[in-house]
Amino acid sequence: MQTIVGVLRGGPSREHEASLKSGAAMLAHLPDERFATRDIYINKNGEWHDRGRLITPERALRQIDVALIGLHGEYGENGEIQKLLARYGVPYAGSDAFGSYLAKHKLLAKTRAQEAGLLTPVYRYVENTAKSEAMAHEITRSLSQPVIVKPVGWGSSFGVSVIGGYAPVLTAIQHLFELGAQGVLVEEFIRGKEATVSVVEGLRGEKLYVPPPVEIVLPKGEFFSHKLKSSGEARQRFPGNFSRAASEELQRAARVMHRTLGLRHYSRSDFIVTPKGVYYLETNTLPEINAESLLAKSLESVGIRFPHFLEHLVKLALGK
Repeated sequence: MQTIVGVLRGGPSREHEASLKSGAAMLAHLPDERFATRDIYINKNGEWHDRGRLITPERALRQIDVALIGLHGEYGENGEIQKLLARYGVPYAGSDAFGSYLAKHKLLAKTRAQEAGLLTPVYRYVENTAKSEAMAHEITRSLSQPVIVKPVGWGSSFGVSVIGGYAPVLTAIQHLFELGAQGVLVEEFIRGKEATVSVVEGLRGEKLYVPPPVEIVLPKGEFFSHKLKSSGEARQRFPGNFSRAASEELQRAARVMHRTLGLRHYSRSDFIVTPKGVYYLETNTLPEINAESLLAKSLESVGIRFPHFLEHLVKLALGK
């Protein structure tokens, strides 16, 4: 008897298009001799569809055995979809609601990383727009310019900028609050090699399997990869051009963050490698999952094919 796998994709987040791509890849690559798939599409208004027909979330979820979450951005990573799946008793691959929320909240994740002994960029937290001017003055006085300005609580790179100087920093902070950010994180810009490291539970007999770190290689003259990754302008090296010591530290740090944030099944963390050490940046609990994604290609570089990884996720969700 085939297991019915519901693939949730779309959603009303800024990552709608990336989510469609991940979901389509899951639907196309799940082995059809073992699994029957249901394409559960959530449009930008939050309306659910099963095989093209409007449906209530409860009815859609009652018809599946297990769920793969192809949602990205705040809609998939704030823990709400995980709460919904738990409410209806649907097993799902990926982190639970609390772990997802912790990882998405950049300030909380950074605090957990520091408590675990990892290096992180020096930062300042702006609580609300009323404190924007005073904090912009303090930031330009105390942090080397340029700095990275990012919203707290958004699960993607949307709204992230690298800027320097009082007026640009103030404008970026105020703009994020205008867009609805609940807080703004401003951190020092660390120059070095950027790495992304995946963690998958239970692969190859390891509790936390970590493939070799991937190096993000930017075009000449560029120094910031958030937007370049998704646009395809950044290249990747599988594995990255890191020393053995740096690679081992990257793998260790990725495991540390997976455990420290209480994550499940799989995650992907980003770091900067410098002569002073490895700096933790952030963790993604729902990274893009398609045949060309960083996660899939890093696993493929060590002989783990994409369909096998998807099958493994279903088994993890079902506790097998």
